[in-house]
Amino acid sequence: MNEPIGLYIMAAIYVLAGIIHFIKPKMYMRIMPKYLPNHKALVYLSGIAEMLLGIGLCIPAIKNMAIFGIIAMLAVFLLVHFYMLSGEKASAGIPKWILILRIPLQFGLMYWAWVYL
Repeated sequence: MNEPIGLYIMAAIYVLAGIIHFIKPKMYMRIMPKYLPNHKALVYLSGIAEMLLGIGLCIPAIKNMAIFGIIAMLAVFLLVHFYMLSGEKASAGIPKWILILRIPLQFGLMYWAWVYL
């Protein structure tokens, strides 16, 4: 395998992030938009998605599919980031300036995935 180390770092980050969904699901449920149903199931499903997509980055035959999956997943996660800006309770105590910085960071993560296509 001649993939750059950054791809494997990204893969590890997504797998770890997915695992955290199962270790600390309440942390994620707290920031779920009220208009989405069944928060616990969505937290677990997003954790599974992150783990599978992270693993997919390491499998050459499906790497590009995993990259598109990560970009799509990050786009969906923008719903949570914008929701957290909607009010004090939604922010989960995170300072507004950090929440605002997370928006361009999300697009940076999308670009990081895109460069490995």
